[in-house]
Amino acid sequence: QVQVVESGGGLVQPGGSLRLSCVASGRAISMTWSRYSVAWFRQAPGKERELVAGINWSDQSTRYADSVKGRFTISRDNAKNTVYLQMNSLKPEDTAVYYCALDRGRVSVGSSQPWDYWGQGTQVTISS
Repeated sequence: QVQVVESGGGLVQPGGSLRLSCVASGRAISMTWSRYSVAWFRQAPGKERELVAGINWSDQSTRYADSVKGRFTISRDNAKNTVYLQMNSLKPEDTAVYYCALDRGRVSVGSSQPWDYWGQGTQVTISS
C-alpha cells in the first residue's frame, strides 16, 4: 500500500525557517509518481484544515494560500518521490499540524474532491 510520511516540523521562533519533507512510498507511487498532484495542508487548533500550497501534476503549476505567498515555497523531487515545503519568515499564526496529501491525476489542487492519500502530520510551532 501507499505510505506518506512527513517530517521536519518543530519549534521555531518568529521570523525563522523550517523545511518540511513528505516522502511517499508504495507500488502505486513508484510506478506513477509523476502523475500525482501534491499539496500541503495545515490545521490549527479549533480551525478547519486549509490548503497551504500545492503542485498540479499536469503542468507543475503551483497554488498558495494568500497568507503564505512570498514566504512559503512548495517543490517536488520526482527522483525521490518527495515533496518539500520551505517555510520562511514564520509567524505565530503559522502554528499548526501540517499534512501532506497526494492525488493521482487530480485536475486542480484547489478542487474540493477528496485526496487519495494523507500523511499523519507534523507539528509546527512558532513561538518565542
